[in-house]
This record gives sequence, C-alpha cells and structure tokens, in this order.
Amino acid sequence: MDSAATDTASTRVLLSPSFEPLAFSDADKYVVWHNAMCDEMKALRSNHTWSLVPFHHSLNVVGSRWVYRIKYRVDGSIECYKARLVARGFTQQECINYSETFSPVIKQATVIFIFSIAVSSN
Repeated sequence: MDSAATDTASTRVLLSPSFEPLAFSDADKYVVWHNAMCDEMKALRSNHTWSLVPFHHSLNVVGSRWVYRIKYRVDGSIECYKARLVARGFTQQECINYSETFSPVIKQATVIFIFSIAVSSN
C-alpha cells in the first residue's frame, strides 16, 4: 500500500454521519461510507456485473457515480449505510454502445408482491 492510501485511510472519521453525501470526496472521509463502497464493489465483482476492458480513444466510456443512502429502522435508528455505483447511461452514443442496456434494480420483495396480486386475482 502506498503512503497516499495509508494517509487517506488514517484520516477517515470513525463517527457515523447522519447525512447522505453528494460526492465521493465527502463520503470517503467516513469509515462507514468507505466500507459501504467496498461492499458494493465486492458485490459487483462477485456477480460479474461488468468486465474491465482496456481504454481506447475510439471507445465511448459510460461513466458512473456513487449514490449514498442511509437505511433506517422503524424506530428511526440507522440500520445501515448503502452505497451504489450507478452507470450514467445517458452518455451512450448511437451506433457505438447504444444497444447496450443498463437495467434498473428491482427488489425481490416487490416481485413477490406483484406475483401474489396476480395469483390472487387469477
């Protein structure tokens, strides 16, 4: 690990923030957000969500950004910190990577709910 990475890791705040950051630079200051981003990256790798390819100037790179959310319990206490890496699909160009799609995520509970309504109404 290089000294820059060590310096950044040692300056992270251990306190749990009560706000959702808008930028990576704000989120990376906190251990809980850093851990949430690491968890997201592990999940993306284990699900083979993407493949890393070498950069070439003729390619249109579809950018991404981090979206941060705090999940709360019913009593109002913090359950967990979620970080999602979201593709910026509006940067796609027709005839280059326009045929590629980025699917929105749907919760399994939502699918089960829709199926239960369909079954109950024949």
